[in-house]
Amino acid sequence: MNYDLIIIGGGPGGAAAAVYAARKQLHTLIVGGEFGGQSTVSEDIQNWIGTPHISGMAFGEALKSHMKEYEGEFLTIKEGIWVTDITKNDTLFTVHSDSDTFSGRAILITSGSTRRKLEVPGATAFENKGITYCASCDGPIFSGMDVAVIGGGNAAFETAAQLLAYCKSVTLLHRSDTYRADEITINKVLAHPQMKAFKNVEILEVKGEKFVSSIIWKDKATNTTTELPVSGIFVEIGQIPSTAFAKKSVKLDENNKIVVDPWNQRTSTEGIWCAGDASNGLYHQNNIAAGDAVKALEDIYMWLHKNK
Repeated sequence: MNYDLIIIGGGPGGAAAAVYAARKQLHTLIVGGEFGGQSTVSEDIQNWIGTPHISGMAFGEALKSHMKEYEGEFLTIKEGIWVTDITKNDTLFTVHSDSDTFSGRAILITSGSTRRKLEVPGATAFENKGITYCASCDGPIFSGMDVAVIGGGNAAFETAAQLLAYCKSVTLLHRSDTYRADEITINKVLAHPQMKAFKNVEILEVKGEKFVSSIIWKDKATNTTTELPVSGIFVEIGQIPSTAFAKKSVKLDENNKIVVDPWNQRTSTEGIWCAGDASNGLYHQNNIAAGDAVKALEDIYMWLHKNK
């Protein structure tokens, strides 16, 4: 079957686009390795609009449940499909996967990204037990507590600024001797009385029992070691966009994110759109991914009808 639209990725962006596409009666296929997106690992998502509290697992199931309401004539859902390449022949794109190929007139990439993980002793054991990769999702859980932020870019400083609104103290630890965030943000955050920051740091270990209790780090200039008592550790050391399969099909930026026109989410290739963390959009959140995917879908619908 030749689909009108193939959506690659089953996070909030993909799910939103799938629902909208089915409602517009576009013959749509959505494929993805695992549906739900990064937030499925969160203990308690508090910023998904309309739902004050939802676990990450329940969030993923809710996305799938909403899509399944439209599964049938206009929507086909295939989970456990890992896309490897996209090619084009005349007016049709072919999506290649580890198990099959699919053809469609238009492509929407919502494949997201993965967080670059902290790789030190204790980091894996305490993930979601004090170590978190999403301040917007999990930050309020640590209200009134001492926390650490690992990183030195804008994401790290923005996370620190958010946490300072309700945490007892925030300590930022950065591996380099220079910050990568913009100067205005750096100065504003570091001026807060509950904020501390250390550069040229090597993280050595995360300690705790059932939950995180401290982080051990070394000053690389003096070789001194410090054990910092904290209840939460927010890791902001970058993201790895899931775009390897698209590198021959669309333009990527220096961080391997897909370059899009923010007006309509179009990529450099006619007939391919992208939304969410896989794109080079300025901000990345579940609600933004869903909104950008719907924006793309509206443009896709008009494009398909103009190119019959």
